Amino acid sequence: MRKHNLLILLTFFIIFKLNAQSTSDENEKKPVFQHADAGKRGEDALRVMFYNVENLFDPTEDSARADEEYQPGGMRRWTYNRLKRKQINISKVVLAVGGWDPPEIIGLCEVENRIVLYGLINDTPLKSFGYKVIHYDSPDPRGIDVALLYRPQKFRVLQSNPIPVRFPFDTTSRTRDILYVKGIACKRDTLHIFVNHWPSKFGGAMATEGKRNYVAQLMRKQADSLLAINPLAKILIMGDLNDSPAAESVRLNLRAKMDSINLAADDLYNMLAGAGLSWKKGTIKFREEWETIDHMIVSRSLLSRTTPHSLQIFDAPFLLQDDEAWFGKKPFRTYYGARYLGGFSDHLPIYMDLNF
Repeated sequence: MRKHNLLILLTFFIIFKLNAQSTSDENEKKPVFQHADAGKRGEDALRVMFYNVENLFDPTEDSARADEEYQPGGMRRWTYNRLKRKQINISKVVLAVGGWDPPEIIGLCEVENRIVLYGLINDTPLKSFGYKVIHYDSPDPRGIDVALLYRPQKFRVLQSNPIPVRFPFDTTSRTRDILYVKGIACKRDTLHIFVNHWPSKFGGAMATEGKRNYVAQLMRKQADSLLAINPLAKILIMGDLNDSPAAESVRLNLRAKMDSINLAADDLYNMLAGAGLSWKKGTIKFREEWETIDHMIVSRSLLSRTTPHSLQIFDAPFLLQDDEAWFGKKPFRTYYGARYLGGFSDHLPIYMDLNF
């Protein structure tokens, strides 16, 4: 136990030093290091986190994937040392989001394979927390997938499988699968989790809108199937949907509501509704405007295990840097174009607590 606590304190010290070096004069008025509520959550509660980790690639060549730029001889000069630094950076974020008790369930996207995930949970300070990995290779051309990390002390997995996404109007296109995981939370209740990474807007928002709408409809069918069997099913949909809460895909096709009052038994509620969103706050920044495209969406029954305003965007100073072009702050990412920065991600993580 003493060794366990020392490891956590050492990790927090490293983050503290990182913040001290990168914090601007504006942020020096605030605590240099911020982390989420550090209190123990108890046996009946768990913290859920989602994080787009931005191109967590293995530098080994994979002839089946278009991953050439993330190899030692590629455009980004990606190496094992850079991979290890990124894995350690992600572990710092996980520990900071958890406070003294790291999140029990973590959804991830933009990971290449199990190798990078095993390195994350075994070769960083996360090793002492016993995380397990759920991951399936998807047909995405670049090889980026979604995954789930979990701590079996609080979440016992019963079933997992990928849900393929095939566009009937574009049979040659491939994208990430949806990951489905069913388990027992806190030894008390069944929790259904879906980890998503919907098609991006690369090529134009309007040109790619149909693909996001299709995945939203597919995701809604999965939720409806569970709710038809059990109207009290506890469902959590999380991921980078590449669309805002007001977009057609999320609002009309997934039918994720922004009003927690008078929800029907089969309604879904978007937890972002209570996060106080504005152009100054979000999970990713485009020019001067923050956008929120990373979501957690729950069934009405699961909403009873939290509160409508419990979701938080984790925007600690060490995850940000000065935005010299558009003012304010922006995510401290791994690369700026082809220039290596050694940061974290172009997204900020989100999290919330569930009490069973």
